[in-house]
Amino acid sequence: MDWDTLQNSASNIVFGILLFAMTVYWVSLSFFKGTNNLVIIGRISSFTANILLFLILASRWIVAGYFPLSNLYESLLFLTWTLLTIYLYIENKTKSKLMGAVLIPVALLITGFANLTLSPEMQKASPLVPALQSNWLMMHVSMMMLSYATLIMGSLLCILFLVISKYQDVDLQIVDESSVPLYNVMLDYYEAKLFAPSDEISELGKLKLLQSLDNWSYRIIGLGFPFLTIGIIAGGVWANEAWGSYWSWDPKETWALITWIVFATYLHSRITKGWEGKKTAILGGLGFFVIWICYLGVNFLGKGLHSYGWLS
Repeated sequence: MDWDTLQNSASNIVFGILLFAMTVYWVSLSFFKGTNNLVIIGRISSFTANILLFLILASRWIVAGYFPLSNLYESLLFLTWTLLTIYLYIENKTKSKLMGAVLIPVALLITGFANLTLSPEMQKASPLVPALQSNWLMMHVSMMMLSYATLIMGSLLCILFLVISKYQDVDLQIVDESSVPLYNVMLDYYEAKLFAPSDEISELGKLKLLQSLDNWSYRIIGLGFPFLTIGIIAGGVWANEAWGSYWSWDPKETWALITWIVFATYLHSRITKGWEGKKTAILGGLGFFVIWICYLGVNFLGKGLHSYGWLS
């Protein structure tokens, strides 16, 4: 068995583990009480998948001799690893199974696309083209992948906010401003919904959950935006080194700028305008689709300076 086959087999194992973890998290959400052991099993499964992904990426780095972000397959694995790492950290802080139930399906889809859609030739590590033989490869691409992971996570929470609120305007000011762990907020909401004698109590639990989702989406997007900014700047410096121009209005560059504008608008509306709730959730949800167009959509065109090593 050659090295590429071994890595692909390990990647398929990661897919199976994530599928199992997703099932566990969804079952634990369906039966909210008495599922702590299930959540622990799901978390251990996700951690195991994350370790396997790290070993796959590290082995490709050692064997190929360069940072494993030179083609679409490697970037998809790196994005999945980053998503799982951030999710495990946040879940450890919030003690919330909601994070895993929402984010593991995304990681599963990314891994499935990498393993089942891309051809074996596209999954193999290949020699770097001259434009990629630069010290800026690690800086630019890793920052972009890190920003994609954090912004996807924050955007998903925005979409979840819109789903739970049923796209209605919600007054979050009436909820107590004290910091409440997301797990406790979820427990209040589900218990109130199942056992509360009145709709008023259930509605208060829902408002607490929505406020917590709004707060965490803001924090995560606020973390991802600087990564995106650094990644774009590093890309400009790299472009000048490789092609003699900081900006060429390449499709990938254009959509990266659009992504930056969308999330800059999100943060601006929150910081200076004081927006929250539905308005900012719409902006964040829009950002989710813009990120995927920027990351994958333009690569299907096979045009521009970023077409090498992807789907060309």
